Amino acid sequence: MEHLKTFWKRRGLLWELVKKGIKLKYRRSYLGIIWSFLEPLMTTIVLTIVFGTLFGNKKENFPLYILCGRLLYSFYSASTKSAAKSIRNNASMIKKVYVPKYLYPLSSILYNYTITGISLLVLIPLCMYCKVSPDVRMLRALIPFIQLFVLTYGSGMILSTVTVFFRDMEYLWEVLLMIIMYTSAIFYYPERLIKSGYDWILKYNPLYCIIMNFRYAMMGESMYMSYLITATVYGVGLSIIGTYFFYKMQDKFILAI
Repeated sequence: MEHLKTFWKRRGLLWELVKKGIKLKYRRSYLGIIWSFLEPLMTTIVLTIVFGTLFGNKKENFPLYILCGRLLYSFYSASTKSAAKSIRNNASMIKKVYVPKYLYPLSSILYNYTITGISLLVLIPLCMYCKVSPDVRMLRALIPFIQLFVLTYGSGMILSTVTVFFRDMEYLWEVLLMIIMYTSAIFYYPERLIKSGYDWILKYNPLYCIIMNFRYAMMGESMYMSYLITATVYGVGLSIIGTYFFYKMQDKFILAI
């Protein structure tokens, strides 16, 4: 309860850090927040043309399939990389003023989450283009979207702690993110991989489970309960481990940054 009271008292500071992150992201950009719509759309067009041609994916909703995966993976990638650097990037502030240190990785994740939430609006015209009829069942996409935040928070807290003491983790995480991307079925249908007997690569990847359930919800299909359970277990587990690990090591940050 004491930690919750402290967090509530610092909510104004957290909000300021989130606003600062959004402003810095679009600093000196003429289009600003509009890039949150243009960038995923342009990437989707390129990926649809390339992978639609290479793999013969002619399904009408293939662009929507790609964009859902692209948006969610981009959030996870950008947020975890930002969280990993958050303590070191704010070293001067940490050395001068007392601020609960967890606010830095948390604000890094929250401002990316806000931007991604705004970017989701681009799914509306794409649904119309792909002739996917609006349905109340689409609101279920909020469940995997919330699971994505929990998973990212847990990953971000662990990375922000490890990176303080082991700076090479930043570069190692770049490689791991590439592996995660290719095992999350961002721009391909997973049927061939599942039939090959390597379906465990996907089924035990919580990000894949979240992305697929988000896609199912957006396309008006039923979500997989097993995917919901897997994503929840991983997300909650990583969040508990990450928070505990961060709390135990935060007093040593000042000696390493």
